Amino acid sequence: MSLSRPSNAFDGLAPEESLFERERTKLIDDISAGFEELLGHTNVLNRKLEEVYGVGKEFTTVAALWGKFRELIKEQQTELAQSADVGVPGTGSSNFTSNVANKNNN
Repeated sequence: MSLSRPSNAFDGLAPEESLFERERTKLIDDISAGFEELLGHTNVLNRKLEEVYGVGKEFTTVAALWGKFRELIKEQQTELAQSADVGVPGTGSSNFTSNVANKNNN
């Protein structure tokens, strides 16, 4: 965003530019360059944020799968905890601890 001014070099009747006007022009040019640089960095930041969002979206299916796996494991642990009172699998009895206690008492 550069400002173009007509050249006064060949116009002998044109008044000479004052120090204030030169400094103002210089500052306007600096501000314009700063805004252009800011706009460029903002565009880069926007692209990077879009990339990060895209990578995050790629992991949603994996996260959902692991969530289902965790729920299944939690259900199995709950079922095992509830069935612990029934007995030990493979012993042939419904309550292993009570059978052992009854045999020791006889």
